[in-house]
Amino acid sequence: MKDTAIIGNSSYAKSGGRLGGMSAAGVDPHPLTGELFVSPVPPGTGWPDDPADAATPVAQSAADVHALATSAHSLDELNARISVCRACPRLVEWRESVATTGRRASYAHEPYWGRPAASFGDPDAEVLIVGLAPAANGANRTGRMFTGDRSGDWLYAGLFRAGFASQATSVAAGDGLELKNCRIAAAVRCAPPANKPTTAEKATCAPWLDRDLEFAEPRLRSILALGLIGWDAAIGAARRRGWHIPSPKPRFTHGAEAMLTTASGRPIRLVGSYHVSQQNTFTGKLTEAMFDEVLARL
Repeated sequence: MKDTAIIGNSSYAKSGGRLGGMSAAGVDPHPLTGELFVSPVPPGTGWPDDPADAATPVAQSAADVHALATSAHSLDELNARISVCRACPRLVEWRESVATTGRRASYAHEPYWGRPAASFGDPDAEVLIVGLAPAANGANRTGRMFTGDRSGDWLYAGLFRAGFASQATSVAAGDGLELKNCRIAAAVRCAPPANKPTTAEKATCAPWLDRDLEFAEPRLRSILALGLIGWDAAIGAARRRGWHIPSPKPRFTHGAEAMLTTASGRPIRLVGSYHVSQQNTFTGKLTEAMFDEVLARL
């Protein structure tokens, strides 16, 4: 694998990550712990719930992603490898530029994670949620899926009402939030410019979701796809796993439901919801009642 054996924080720096000393945006205190971090945050330097360390191999290409995803022996190992991936140059440049010189003014004095967001939640979950990608000032800042932005506020409030979350808010990694019988993944693990990953970027990132689904499969009963990209990503991963997909391909809309069948013959319910983005929730396209109804079917 090309450059996959990039090991240790010093190698991470040489590959483009920032660590040690000052980043372009300086050294800032974590909003919960007060510990100082550079941005982007180097793996294994104490960020709450960071799954990676100095020895985690770094994917530098689509081939590396496939090799590192398929060879991960556990969900923890998979999450660590996801969290240091550098396979898509455009996404790496964007997420790190936001983390250093492009921060939102209200978070200007906080460190930014600036790395891919791994899956989050119960490792033994029966429900898998598939979203689009981290938000530039949300998970790209906090390091946790749907954490630190309005979309996350909306999602976790719904999950709390449905009994999947231990609390209704998600502020920062280390805030005590836990998911029960539910795990959140995404089609793309880095924040994309304008929230629009390219076709090539989605394809490069797909093996991470494939392996996520493989680890979930033995206990899985339902998949909730947020938005069309989440819907297509879930179906694509299921197809690559050898599952039976109804023909013609199920169409996405809010409340859409399709029954997928694993290669061993076990049915898995796929349910669609409009994405919990502000453009949907602020306009009323997605209401709490609509979202609660979908969650109740999982």
